[in-house]
Amino acid sequence: MFAMLMGLKSIAPRELHALQEHSGQGATTVVDVNARHSWLKARVPGAINLPPEFEAAMMPADRAAPLVFYCSNPLCRKAPQAARKAEKLGYADVRVMSAGITGWVGAGLPVESGG
Repeated sequence: MFAMLMGLKSIAPRELHALQEHSGQGATTVVDVNARHSWLKARVPGAINLPPEFEAAMMPADRAAPLVFYCSNPLCRKAPQAARKAEKLGYADVRVMSAGITGWVGAGLPVESGG
């Protein structure tokens, strides 16, 4: 919801899952901006965990590579804010999975857990 209001591109959980399966899991960098304990509990397979206030050095070097940010649920603002920051840093293909991890899990998609 906030992604749309902020003029950001969004992606649905099933759409992200299909993208990962079609182009390979490492082709798109998926960024979970939830607290570390939430990331350890359940995350999109292959997702990295970054704080919402990430530093530019924490991001992938390739600014043309696709990035997808997500947080906990559709009412969470952390992912859209992190996506906006990535755009300001020059990343060209930035999207937000507005449904968050709750939408991913609710869609019955696979999750990773643990460290």
